[in-house]
Amino acid sequence: MERRDEEARGLDLRTDRAHGARIYDYILGGKDNFAVDREAGENSLKIWPSLKPHMQANRAFMHRVARYLATEHGIRQFLDIGTGLPTPPNLHQIVQEVDPTAQVVYTDNDPLVLAHARALMLGTTEGRTAYIDADMRDPQTIISAPEFQGTLDLNKPVGLLLIAIVHFIEDDEEALRVVRQVLDVLPSGSFLAMSIATDEFDPIPLAQVQREYNRLGETLIFRNRDTALRFFDGLEIVEPGLVQVHKWRPDGTEPEGVRDSDIAMYGAIARKP
Repeated sequence: MERRDEEARGLDLRTDRAHGARIYDYILGGKDNFAVDREAGENSLKIWPSLKPHMQANRAFMHRVARYLATEHGIRQFLDIGTGLPTPPNLHQIVQEVDPTAQVVYTDNDPLVLAHARALMLGTTEGRTAYIDADMRDPQTIISAPEFQGTLDLNKPVGLLLIAIVHFIEDDEEALRVVRQVLDVLPSGSFLAMSIATDEFDPIPLAQVQREYNRLGETLIFRNRDTALRFFDGLEIVEPGLVQVHKWRPDGTEPEGVRDSDIAMYGAIARKP
């Protein structure tokens, strides 16, 4: 048994099932993953070699979104639901570079993420970071948590990030409810930033990737553009609208030579009126 699997015993982790955050970590070159995650990652890469540039493009999208909200709209407080493992630069590092007083609340439901968050997601002395151990399917737990209530001022706009996370919720209506329930408590002027998995650009291998994730115990749901747009109903979508993540305001940080068929993620930002 490898060291990570041994450490899991003390974290109440299930190492017999793959986890999306840890598969993501493995493919991006991280070490916070287990044998089942590596198996899912390797098998998925064999099926769809574009998985790595796809994940890199999604990460670069998050970086651009964070910087855009902090610099162009002056957002100084953020809620990142389903943050995943803390691969730098993290959200707080980007926004606190713009303004050291920026505040960030992270949430995830993987005990390994929790362990790392407490050690590594430390922000500036002027700002603040907090972490909530919660499942996104239960948004009431998030918005009622002391870390949420004590970090975010709901009299001021909040940047809500759901990056590559709603594809772990199978039912469309449940996924929409989760997002809307959090948005409903945020003030006017807040922003929603999302990336949403789609198979519209390379459906055949992605169907095999989906089966591989499912075989090892992880959910993976793809949504078409019309369904993805529903998450932004009633909001003011920022240009260029809902596009593949590598096409959202590219600034040179996205992977080079990426084709549309390499990217299985839509992305957009929208403002709450």
